[in-house]
Amino acid sequence: MERLTSPPRLMIVSDLDHTMVDHHDPENLSLLRFNSLWEHAYRHDSLLVFSTGRSPTLYKELRKEKPLLTPDITIMSVGTEITYGNSMVPDHGWVETLNNKWDLGIVKEETSKFPELKLQAETEQRPHKVSFYVDKSKAHTVTKELSQRLEKRGLDVKLIYSGGMDLDILPQGAGKGQALAFLLKKLKTEGKLPVNTLACGDSGNDAELFSIPDVYGVMVSNAQEELLKWHAENAKDNPKVIHAKERCAGGIIQAIGEFKLGPNLSPRDVSDFLECKAENVNPGHEVVKFFLFYERWRRGEVENCEAYTASLKASCHPSGVFVHPSGAEKTLRDTIDELRKYHGDKQGKKFRVWVDQVLATETTPGTWIVKLDKWEQSGDERRGCTTTVKFTSKEGEGLVWEHVQQTWSEESKVKNDSSWII
Repeated sequence: MERLTSPPRLMIVSDLDHTMVDHHDPENLSLLRFNSLWEHAYRHDSLLVFSTGRSPTLYKELRKEKPLLTPDITIMSVGTEITYGNSMVPDHGWVETLNNKWDLGIVKEETSKFPELKLQAETEQRPHKVSFYVDKSKAHTVTKELSQRLEKRGLDVKLIYSGGMDLDILPQGAGKGQALAFLLKKLKTEGKLPVNTLACGDSGNDAELFSIPDVYGVMVSNAQEELLKWHAENAKDNPKVIHAKERCAGGIIQAIGEFKLGPNLSPRDVSDFLECKAENVNPGHEVVKFFLFYERWRRGEVENCEAYTASLKASCHPSGVFVHPSGAEKTLRDTIDELRKYHGDKQGKKFRVWVDQVLATETTPGTWIVKLDKWEQSGDERRGCTTTVKFTSKEGEGLVWEHVQQTWSEESKVKNDSSWII
């Protein structure tokens, strides 16, 4: 968050499973649409927050399975853990808040008296969260009695039932809603309260997100019955909370447009990049656009015509250099020429490309350095490179690619020099 010198234009706070991530979309198209929109239009001046019921272990597993962007802030374990940045630094102030009237030992002792409760995996048991499975038909009775028992033991807890099977027991001060309220208060103290905040969810444990004052909310079209019921009883007259017509990340994009929170046309929804001109000099957009074109070229979704390669070569400096992850160097224009022979080589195959953490810095007037992580997935193989691009610009002439350097990402599963083009 250090990169933000002023309040974020937009903060998106999104659940992951069945909200940001559509597990019924094997190509991850709605997620990839959101990714390119975020990196193109929002990464530089906004905040992305993932708020998930998953523990850190299961969250990291999901990151390996799906093309998720790197969030600025991660709220995990149903709002009981808040971490910051790539290295996921914990918020110790939040931990202290949750310790009030909470005793993990007593919670375990009392829950052991209910045979209806089946303990979830060990990874899902956290310092401020105990998680069970319970049959839908027994959930109401069990939660009512358990709540009374814990109260008699002097604890102040909340029980959250979601997904028609998951029961989470948390400190009363925890939960996705309270974690968001804590975060907004902290940002306000630092002079970085977002101009707008959009909360996104699909299930019962997301309801709290929509109860925070001055926050926009979207229930994706595939929202579960328990959340729709909550909305009908508590927020049906709130114009700031909508039920989207689109599933998952598509519903988030829809909400950005409906609430007029900023641009909502994803670069993935633009068919012809030669016609796509940014209103202002935007090096980040240029990078997003190029790697999306690269994906379509390899998939054979754009025509193999001279106009495309000529346009790309014209945007490269005649002596511009590309440094391959192997360390080999060649001119940028030769790299474009080489790309021509790969047209359609991934046609009909599971091949996707996305960029993450695109951040542009103007080092001197008219000179830009853009840093990003570029990822590509071919079948089950995922590879990534840390990429640095130098652009120059002259008034009225657009951006010129001067230098591109790539090194293998530490997170890249495969580091195969021979089949990496750019």
